[in-house]
Amino acid sequence: MIEILIKENESEQRLDRFLKKYMDKAPNSFIYKMIRKKRIKLNSKRTDPKEMILAGDKIQLYLSQDTIDSFRAKKDKLSKSSNHIKVIYEDNNIILVHKEAGVLSQPSQAGESSLTDDIVNYLYNKGEYNPDEEMVFRPSICNRLDRNTIGIVIGAKNYKALKAVNEAIRLKNIDKYYRSLVVGTLKNNLKLEDYIVKNKDENKSYITKYETSESKKIQTDVKIIKANNQYSLLEVKLITGKSHQIRVHLASIGHPIVGDSKYGLKKVNKIFKEKFGLEHQFLIAYKLKFGNISGEMKYLNGMEFEDNIEESFANIENDIFRA
Repeated sequence: MIEILIKENESEQRLDRFLKKYMDKAPNSFIYKMIRKKRIKLNSKRTDPKEMILAGDKIQLYLSQDTIDSFRAKKDKLSKSSNHIKVIYEDNNIILVHKEAGVLSQPSQAGESSLTDDIVNYLYNKGEYNPDEEMVFRPSICNRLDRNTIGIVIGAKNYKALKAVNEAIRLKNIDKYYRSLVVGTLKNNLKLEDYIVKNKDENKSYITKYETSESKKIQTDVKIIKANNQYSLLEVKLITGKSHQIRVHLASIGHPIVGDSKYGLKKVNKIFKEKFGLEHQFLIAYKLKFGNISGEMKYLNGMEFEDNIEESFANIENDIFRA
């Protein structure tokens, strides 16, 4: 029999969800069968897959060590990392960092480096994270940005923070603002509401005015910062947060983002590449506002954070909108 002592970073989650992380190669059917047959117990008693586990609880696995090992994937304690990180804000629970263009928020396949890995290595080097002391938890990001979008990403240092921030994002209690340069002149601020459909084969999204079985409703608020007869500089607030939402939503109304290779205009992108060296979309997740978060993370309520506009973006703005 193997006994697992639950610590803070495993606390307040369902038993089956913990076990799926702990024995991540085990089929779900195996985990549920072992619970049903009392080969897995909680605090030496028969339990239910949906039972909430808390710090101090003990899980008994009446399985051989070989069986357990066969269901646990061997993972590198620390993944490949650039070891370069720009911290915007940090406390005992969260870390806000700047993501550069070309950097993945999370690895899409084995061996790829990502911002998540940079955060993990940063916390390891600070002595705030030790993989040898954790059973399933690993510091993680709470919001993703497209590979070529720059700006603020929220990282969670512990499971409590990860759960609280993810819940706040789900309930729209964290306002996310972007700054973007688009083609054409916007005359008025806009509140866009449509439906989005993702084509996974193309890794591309499409806007539709009508709901379908595959579509999801999206909402995007657009505010004009400045404009001339060729371009508009916008502040965009995400109400919903779907893949490529800002990029495809703005393109759908005839105002694609400058530098966007997927939804933008090739002729415009070429001009900005040749004149300014712009290699990616002019889009930055530049501001976050926290509100209505309950529990131990409520100290964040009312706090606002901004990421500095990159010099290259600032130079483009000054050139395009010079008097």
